[in-house]
Amino acid sequence: MSVNREDLKRLIDFIHEEDTVEVYDFIGYLNMKREREAIDQMDIDLFSEDQELIRQIEQSREDRANGRIYDQEQGLKYLQNKIKEFESEQNL
Repeated sequence: MSVNREDLKRLIDFIHEEDTVEVYDFIGYLNMKREREAIDQMDIDLFSEDQELIRQIEQSREDRANGRIYDQEQGLKYLQNKIKEFESEQNL
Protein backbone atom coordinates (compact mmCIF):
# COMPACT_ATOMS: atom_id res chain seq x y z
CA MET A 1 0.00 0.00 0.00
CA SER A 2 1.43 3.33 -1.05
CA VAL A 3 0.75 6.42 1.02
CA ASN A 4 1.43 9.95 -0.11
CA ARG A 5 3.60 11.50 2.59
CA GLU A 6 2.08 14.93 2.04
CA ASP A 7 -1.41 13.49 2.62
CA LEU A 8 -0.12 11.84 5.77
CA LYS A 9 1.34 15.14 6.99
CA ARG A 10 -1.99 16.87 6.36
CA LEU A 11 -3.83 14.17 8.32
CA ILE A 12 -1.44 14.68 11.20
CA ASP A 13 -2.11 18.41 11.11
CA PHE A 14 -5.83 17.74 11.67
CA ILE A 15 -5.45 15.29 14.57
CA HIS A 16 -7.14 16.44 17.78
CA GLU A 17 -4.69 17.88 20.26
CA GLU A 18 -5.41 15.19 22.86
CA ASP A 19 -4.50 12.46 20.32
CA THR A 20 -1.15 13.95 19.29
CA VAL A 21 0.77 12.26 22.12
CA GLU A 22 -0.53 8.85 21.03
CA VAL A 23 0.38 9.51 17.40
CA TYR A 24 3.84 10.69 18.46
CA ASP A 25 4.34 7.56 20.59
CA PHE A 26 3.15 5.33 17.75
CA ILE A 27 5.56 6.91 15.28
CA GLY A 28 8.34 6.39 17.83
CA TYR A 29 7.28 2.76 18.20
CA LEU A 30 7.38 2.22 14.43
CA ASN A 31 10.85 3.76 14.18
CA MET A 32 12.11 1.60 17.06
CA LYS A 33 10.60 -1.51 15.47
CA ARG A 34 12.40 -0.84 12.17
CA GLU A 35 15.69 -0.20 13.98
CA ARG A 36 15.33 -3.44 15.95
CA GLU A 37 14.60 -5.40 12.76
CA ALA A 38 17.67 -3.89 11.10
CA ILE A 39 19.86 -4.75 14.11
CA ASP A 40 18.50 -8.30 14.23
CA GLN A 41 19.26 -8.79 10.54
CA MET A 42 22.72 -7.32 11.02
CA ASP A 43 23.34 -9.77 13.90
CA ILE A 44 22.25 -12.69 11.72
CA ASP A 45 24.54 -11.54 8.93
CA LEU A 46 27.48 -11.18 11.33
CA PHE A 47 26.86 -14.57 12.95
CA SER A 48 26.59 -16.29 9.59
CA GLU A 49 30.05 -14.97 8.66
CA ASP A 50 31.75 -15.72 12.01
CA GLN A 51 33.89 -18.77 11.21
CA GLU A 52 34.78 -19.41 14.86
CA LEU A 53 31.12 -19.42 15.88
CA ILE A 54 30.27 -21.76 13.00
CA ARG A 55 33.11 -24.08 14.07
CA GLN A 56 31.83 -24.09 17.67
CA ILE A 57 28.30 -24.93 16.55
CA GLU A 58 29.54 -27.74 14.34
CA GLN A 59 31.69 -29.09 17.21
CA SER A 60 28.69 -28.93 19.55
CA ARG A 61 26.54 -30.85 17.07
CA GLU A 62 29.28 -33.47 16.69
CA ASP A 63 29.65 -33.75 20.49
CA ARG A 64 25.90 -34.30 20.91
CA ALA A 65 25.81 -36.85 18.09
CA ASN A 66 28.67 -38.78 19.74
CA GLY A 67 27.22 -38.61 23.26
CA ARG A 68 29.80 -36.14 24.55
CA ILE A 69 27.38 -34.13 26.65
CA TYR A 70 27.92 -32.91 30.19
CA ASP A 71 25.15 -32.87 32.75
CA GLN A 72 25.06 -29.92 35.15
CA GLU A 73 27.36 -31.50 37.74
CA GLN A 74 29.89 -32.69 35.15
CA GLY A 75 29.87 -29.27 33.50
CA LEU A 76 30.50 -27.55 36.82
CA LYS A 77 33.41 -29.89 37.61
CA TYR A 78 34.85 -29.30 34.14
CA LEU A 79 34.71 -25.53 34.59
CA GLN A 80 36.21 -25.75 38.08
CA ASN A 81 39.11 -27.80 36.72
CA LYS A 82 39.65 -25.31 33.90
CA ILE A 83 39.74 -22.46 36.43
CA LYS A 84 42.30 -24.35 38.54
CA GLU A 85 44.43 -24.99 35.44
CA PHE A 86 44.25 -21.34 34.47
CA GLU A 87 45.13 -20.15 37.97
CA SER A 88 48.07 -22.55 38.22
CA GLU A 89 49.37 -21.31 34.84
CA GLN A 90 49.13 -17.72 36.11
CA ASN A 91 51.21 -18.58 39.19
CA LEU A 92 54.11 -19.99 37.16
